[in-house]
Amino acid sequence: MMDIRKSGERGHANHGWLDSHFTFSFADYFDPGHVQFRTLRVMNDDRVAGGGGFPKHPHRDMEIVTYVLEGALEHKDSMGNGSVIKPGDLQYMSAGTGVAHSEFNASKTDPVHLYQIWMLPEKQGLKPAYDQKNFSQAEKRGKLRLVASPDGRDGSVKIRQDNELYATVLGAGQTVKHELKKDRHAYVQVARGSIKLNGTPLETGDGAAISAEKAVELTGLKDAEVLLFDLA
Repeated sequence: MMDIRKSGERGHANHGWLDSHFTFSFADYFDPGHVQFRTLRVMNDDRVAGGGGFPKHPHRDMEIVTYVLEGALEHKDSMGNGSVIKPGDLQYMSAGTGVAHSEFNASKTDPVHLYQIWMLPEKQGLKPAYDQKNFSQAEKRGKLRLVASPDGRDGSVKIRQDNELYATVLGAGQTVKHELKKDRHAYVQVARGSIKLNGTPLETGDGAAISAEKAVELTGLKDAEVLLFDLA
């Protein structure tokens, strides 16, 4: 069973410096039919104009993953971390008992395009944690590259939830397949390009919640970058 969420059906807010699309309810956008999927709570497709950004603000009890597609995002937090997140980087922040951070476009002129993803943690009250790793285009080209997992295997970022996140870059005709174990679910988000998901065409910004399927098969129609979540 697949529940397709077309790009144009998502929530949308444009604040000038920030143009954001929301897969799930977020901030002033509320859709009772799309609050979360399993432990996947937020999937924001953000474009931040040059010089724009989010001033220091708090989070707690949330697993936060940032995936940059274009440009560069500058991050600072109350744990003492400071970094610039670029394409290929996966940044992870486990907010735990509480953390404050800021995120700004590292350029005064060029936009930055990113996905910010929130997952519910395995339990509340954990100590805040941070990690950041780079996964090259070559690692993702024509294959599913594990970029986040609960055990940190294969060099992935270790997160505090029984979810796995894969990234892939597909050219036209390239196919990858992911088997789903019993009682596991999946969410597919097309970050750019176009694909077929189990035979169904999807375009940039489209997503799909998947349950009661044995496998997820992605085939590139045009150059595409796709995120695949294997969820408890």
